[in-house]
Order: sequence, then structure tokens, then C-alpha cells
Amino acid sequence: MVQAVQARGFAEPTTLVELPDPEPGPGEVLVDVLACAVGLTTRNMLRGDLGDDPRLLPLVPGHELVGTVSGVGPGVTSRWLGQRVTAHFYLFCGLCLRCLAGEEPLCEALEGMLGVHRPGALAEKVCLPARNLVALPEHLDPVGATVVPDALVTPVHVRQRAGIGPGDRVAVLGAGGGVGVHMVQVARLAGASVVGLDVVPAKLSALEDRLGIPALDASDLERVRLPGRWREGADVVVDLVGSPATLAWATRHLAPGGRLALLTTFPGITGSFAPRDLVLRQLAVVGSRHASRAELHAAARLLADGLVDPVVGATGGLPEAGDLLERVVSGAVLGRAAVVVRPVEDQA
Repeated sequence: MVQAVQARGFAEPTTLVELPDPEPGPGEVLVDVLACAVGLTTRNMLRGDLGDDPRLLPLVPGHELVGTVSGVGPGVTSRWLGQRVTAHFYLFCGLCLRCLAGEEPLCEALEGMLGVHRPGALAEKVCLPARNLVALPEHLDPVGATVVPDALVTPVHVRQRAGIGPGDRVAVLGAGGGVGVHMVQVARLAGASVVGLDVVPAKLSALEDRLGIPALDASDLERVRLPGRWREGADVVVDLVGSPATLAWATRHLAPGGRLALLTTFPGITGSFAPRDLVLRQLAVVGSRHASRAELHAAARLLADGLVDPVVGATGGLPEAGDLLERVVSGAVLGRAAVVVRPVEDQA
């Protein structure tokens, strides 16, 4: 038997349960989970925002895993055994034109998401399609590496989607959250001038003191002033809050030719954009949906080379998973929170 975090209904509290040991089927691997991060996507899973079919219940959430392959199913090479891995979030086919082009989240035969449409990684063991695996350098700390499959790879993809490059002026809304603290770092690596906006004083201090990123208090957006040297505004605004207020602010503060990158998927949130304004200022609004397997490899390399500081602001064991998630949702955690499934001394 294995321990796992499980929800029996959408928007219901999770409980720690014992489940039968999973066994890998054809094309699958068994992964011993070392650690798994939790963030707002985990909350969205549990609320049913990413799939609310009752047949998905009971639900074992979690997709931001680091683990070791301990078993392989029929048709999978034994070379995976013992490999430190993370996994792609989307259950893609690997065969369609989108997948072949490295656009796995847009797969034409998408079967869903890990932690929603099949049991996720907030468990001691999880079975995954072998094609979802991405190898990690063995020297990476498992807890720190939980930022790779979401909090870090998402900014890597945003960099490409929004065309962030040298000399760009980039403002990140929600810069103290899991994606935000890594987005500011990735934008800076691309050569951009970056400011981070947040509403939590401790996060604003951490952005400046730990990461060296200028931080702006966004508790009253009407009072926010971008750096004077930016003059016309931001070339890129990355909105990780996704409220009507942040959408309006972002549009107003884009420089001519600017790009607004959107990542949130909260139901019922809308924004309004005047076509005349978009045309005359030549603005672009781009959505960014997760990342490719190639970008997962790139994110892991950034971490392995010490170019990004993995920000994990809180940790706990499987029994504390629900409390950790509540702290993330409340804004009390800098960066990501991580569930340590196996203590460090057991990971050797």
C-alpha cells in the first residue's frame, strides 16, 4: 500500500489515504516520488476548474514532481530504471503534428492532465506514460527541482511567447508567487530590465533583497508608477493575477508595440480591449499554455547551471499537503511550496 493525498469531491478538503501499489501498464513507468510542489494549479484541480466530471473522483492531485523511476511496463526500455525525473503536465499523444512540432499542450489527441485525468504525484508512488518523462541532472536537490516542471518552465515558455529579449522593459504582476519569482529571473536572464509587482510586503522585500529585482507595491494599482526611465511604459507585462483590475492596468501601461502575456485560467474572469487602441498602439495579447518537453529540459539546465535561484518558501510532508496549499492560496508563501514525500536521508 502507498500513502496519497486524495479528494473525494470537488472543492472538498483532502485527506491522507492508503491506496494499492500502482503498477505500470504498457508504455508506462512507476516513479517513486521524492517531492511534489503545490501551487494554484493544484487548487484549480481540486476545485474542478480543470475538469469537473464526477467520474474523475476520487482525485489524487499533483503534477510538479521529482522522483526516481523504479519500474517499467511492457514496451518501455529498462534504461529509465534509477533515473531521476520530472514529468510533463499534459497527457499528450506524441504523434500528432502539434506534438511533433513541440507543442504538446496543444496536442490534437490530448487525454487530459496529470493529477486530473489520471492520479497525480501527491503520493508515494505514481504511474506515468513514459513519453511524459524528462530526465533531471542527478545533482539537483529534489525539493528545489520541484520548480522545474511548472514554476520555472512556464516562464521559459513565456519568454518565447512574449518575445522577451535584451533591452525589453518587463513588468510582472504577482511577482512573489511561484511562477512570478522565477519569471522575473528568466526575464532578467534574457537581458530585460525587470520590475516585480506584488501586494505582500514580505514578498516585495524578498524580490529586492534575495533576487535583486526592483519591487513595486501593487496593493493600490492606481498609485503604481513604473520606473521613470521606462517613459512610454512596459514592452511586456506578464499578468499572473488575472483580475479585471490587473488586466486593465496592464493594458494601460504597455508601451507602443507592447505585449501582454496572460497565464491564468480562472473561470468567469473577463477583460475588455478596444480594437482601436490595440491597432493604433500595435499591442499584442498572447496566451501562454504551459510549455514543451524541450523547454522542460531547458528549465532543468538553467537550474543545474545555477542561473536561477529555486524559490521554495515552505515545505512539509504528505500529511501537511492541505495546509501548505491553503498557505499558498492565501498568499502567505514566497514562491512555491513543496511536499517532501521522502525525507532527505531516504533519498540517497
